[in-house]
Amino acid sequence: MSQSVIQIEHLTHSYGQRPALDDLSLSINSGEIFGFLGPNGSGKTTLFRILSTLLGVGQGTVHILDLDLSVQRDEIRRQIGVVFQSPSLDKQLTSVENLRCQGHLYGLRGAELDARIEEMLRRVSMAERQNELLSRFSGGQRRRVELAKGLLHKPRILLLDEPSTGLDPGARIDLWRYLQEIRKLDGVTILLTTHLMDEADRCDRLAILDHGKLVACDTPSVLKERIGGDVIALISDKADDLRKAVKEKFGVEAAEFGSELRIERQRGHEFIPQLVEAFPGMIQSVSLGKPTLEDVFIQVTGHRFVDAE
Repeated sequence: MSQSVIQIEHLTHSYGQRPALDDLSLSINSGEIFGFLGPNGSGKTTLFRILSTLLGVGQGTVHILDLDLSVQRDEIRRQIGVVFQSPSLDKQLTSVENLRCQGHLYGLRGAELDARIEEMLRRVSMAERQNELLSRFSGGQRRRVELAKGLLHKPRILLLDEPSTGLDPGARIDLWRYLQEIRKLDGVTILLTTHLMDEADRCDRLAILDHGKLVACDTPSVLKERIGGDVIALISDKADDLRKAVKEKFGVEAAEFGSELRIERQRGHEFIPQLVEAFPGMIQSVSLGKPTLEDVFIQVTGHRFVDAE
C-alpha cells in the first residue's frame, strides 16, 4: 500500500466573508503525480499557497511528511520544492548564478553545490547553456531552469503552480517528460495545479475543485468512466424546446448550455439517427465523443468549466 505523504483534513480558508476552501479533505500518496483541476476561483491558488507554506492553515489540519504545517513550517520547507506560476529567475544572471543563489538559501556551498547545479542543469538539458544570460532563453528554456531550481536541494515533494503557463506545445511535452523522469529516478511526489484538461489527464490522480469544494477525486480514467457512455452534443437555436422534446419522446435528460445540449448515452452512435429523424429542422449540428474531463466537470458541478471561470 502506498504511503500517504500529505494529509488534509477539513481544511477551510476564507478571505473575509468569501470562502476559498470549504471543508477540504484528501490524502496524497508517495510518488504520485497529483493534480488539482479547477477554474479560476475554485480554490487552487489558495491551496497551493497553503501547501507551499506561504499562507496559514486557518481551520482544519494539514500534515506534510508527518509534520504539522501549522507549527513546523521551517522543517517542511526543507522537504519541499516550489515552482511558482510567475517567473522567479533573474534574467540578468546565468542559470548557474540563479541556482547558486538558490543553493545558498538552503545552506549549500562549495563543491557540493557546484555538483548539484551541474546535475540539475544536465537533468533538464540546459547544461550546455549554463553560462548564458537567461534573458536570451525562450519561455520553455526558462521553465526548465525553474524546475532545476526547485529540485536543487533534493526535495521529497515538488509543488508546481500552473506549470505549463506560457509554454508552446513542444515545451509542454518536454516539461512532462522531465516530471516523469524526476518521479521515476528520485521518487519525488509531484503536486500541480492546472486549468488545462490535457495536462490534468496526465496525472496519476486528480482532485476537481469548484468554489472551494472537492467535488471529485480519482484517476482520470475512473473519473471519465463515471459518465457511463458516449457524449452527444447537439447545437440548436431552439435548445430549450429541443431539450423538452427529447425528454418527452425518449425519456432522456439533456443538459442545456446556451444553444448546446449534451446527452450521456450508451452506444451514442445508434441514438443520433433517432434524434435527427425525430426532430427535423431543430438540430443544426451534432457531434459524438468519448467522455472527457470537461464532461466529468459538467456532471459533478452542473455547469461548464469556462462558465465557472
